[in-house]
Amino acid sequence: MKKNLIILIICTLFFSLYSKVMAYDEAKYNVVKKNDIYEIREYSDRLVVQTVSKNGNNSFRKLFSYISGQNENSEKIKMTTPVTQIKKEDEIIMQFFLPPRFNKNNFPNPIRSDLEVKNIEAGFYAVIQYSGRASEKNYIKHKKILENALLEESISIIGAEIRATYNSPFAIPMLRRNEAMFKVSWN
Repeated sequence: MKKNLIILIICTLFFSLYSKVMAYDEAKYNVVKKNDIYEIREYSDRLVVQTVSKNGNNSFRKLFSYISGQNENSEKIKMTTPVTQIKKEDEIIMQFFLPPRFNKNNFPNPIRSDLEVKNIEAGFYAVIQYSGRASEKNYIKHKKILENALLEESISIIGAEIRATYNSPFAIPMLRRNEAMFKVSWN
């Protein structure tokens, strides 16, 4: 029993250190409000590469191929976080944020017709952070908590729901960072 506990502690330390070494650049933001449930973030304009599908299958692979050099410049692009998924009606939009060194004039164009580089305009987003698996059930639970908290405070949701993930699938669930987000009207 004691040996199993020691092995678990060693594995936990290894994977937490490994995940920190594998940390990625994150889309920059300023927190303008924070409480026990959520925070309101202000993001500036940022570029994403995105793909739209009916079920999300193969979306990650298509986007990963783009940053791995399958673009017009054959340029490898450093992975950033979060990876986002936006549900709109019967479609899922998956997005990778491009590093800040890219702007509307210097990004490598996708060679696939089902990929697009798009500017996400500056705005305010309400965000709830949670750990654990990035499962649909876990996401829906936290999205509803966020939605109810915003309703109680009369904060208007002006965009589709967004699922954001920050860690690799190999990260220990209790150390994972996941988020549910909504674009909101904020003064």
